[in-house]
Amino acid sequence: MTQNFTATPAPAARVNPPPPIAANDLKSVVNGVVIHYHEIALKLGNRRFFEMQLRRNILRATNHLGVKDVLRLSGRMLCLFSSSVDEEKVIAALQKVFGIAYFAPAVKLAQEVPAIKAVALNLLAGKKITSFKVETKRSQKHFPITSPQLNAEVGEHILNHFPIRVDLHQPEVILRIEIVDNYALMYTDRLEGPGGLPVGTSERAVCLISGGIDSPVAAYKMMKRGIKLIFVHFHSAPFTNAASQRNVERLVELLNSYQFRSKLYLVPFAEIQQHIVAKAAPSYRVLLYRRVMLRMAEIIAAQNHAYALVTGENVAQVASQTLVNMNVINQVATLPVLRPLAGDDKQEIIAMARRLGTFEISTEPFEDCCSLFVPPHPETRAKLPIVQEFENKLDLPALVAQTLQKTELKLIRI
Repeated sequence: MTQNFTATPAPAARVNPPPPIAANDLKSVVNGVVIHYHEIALKLGNRRFFEMQLRRNILRATNHLGVKDVLRLSGRMLCLFSSSVDEEKVIAALQKVFGIAYFAPAVKLAQEVPAIKAVALNLLAGKKITSFKVETKRSQKHFPITSPQLNAEVGEHILNHFPIRVDLHQPEVILRIEIVDNYALMYTDRLEGPGGLPVGTSERAVCLISGGIDSPVAAYKMMKRGIKLIFVHFHSAPFTNAASQRNVERLVELLNSYQFRSKLYLVPFAEIQQHIVAKAAPSYRVLLYRRVMLRMAEIIAAQNHAYALVTGENVAQVASQTLVNMNVINQVATLPVLRPLAGDDKQEIIAMARRLGTFEISTEPFEDCCSLFVPPHPETRAKLPIVQEFENKLDLPALVAQTLQKTELKLIRI
């Protein structure tokens, strides 16, 4: 239960400089980050599984930055710093760990009131504020005083040393105290995490990534649901330059900071496109391309024990993305085809791409494989029998097998 301290502001005459933290007042003071989650707490019997995966992901994201351990506490985690920690980089890394609702640079100390009072002064020292509030959460009920009592003692101690007042409704700073397990945790500055579920708590999926604006955003949204992605990019080299491949590698490197280890398959698609151009009507080419892509993506999915395909398609954005055409494309898939951007407005997608940092890469000039041999008037309401008639003229099993043999696999790690 959270209680708030209400007190009469201290007069300025009572102000004294805050004392430094003394070694005999604090036992085992360790700087770190307290981490909170929301959705994981709802998992009941599976909660430990989700917590352990979140802990592993936090360590993967931060152990090269001077984090020495991550402790699982009651309803939260504590990221412990070593003496060589790069705190700014740790904070930046935690903002990319799915499953974290919010976190805060914190002080871990003994559950002793004198120590808590001393840390309170040090946390507020140097802050140019006029108001504050003390907020205590006491999940460890063996602590000898209640949350209101601790709020009162700490608040009075602060008022004795700083010319500031208590404001319960709109304080400039909230001093948070958490009495949990065998520790007291104290912090003031709370930062938002990305939310969602830890990557690795859901199954794997294959993401078709083009290098454009949409597919990286689709990938981000799926990773936020705990899905581990394998990336597949279809290119038309040597008929197009290598810019699309370079751009996609950069995009996957950026997205990899959310899942730490990624596979990228670079599939040479030009030969298959040439066969389709020779056998099919121009208006049906893009649909045929996409059907072959799904077939190949499913083979790669089977090799990686993945259970779905992910695309950046958006309803009615281009001719191939009408509902009729999506249905025709889907006919070849046996796995679910997830389209997380299907109902999003283009400006919403662009705004998210900017926040992710993918927009600048995606808008650099390059030719993707679907822009090669694109007709001026593509079909918007394709008929499945016509599509199948064109495909019957192609030796697709042989073409697909030959292409997959030439596919390049790149492993990307944080």
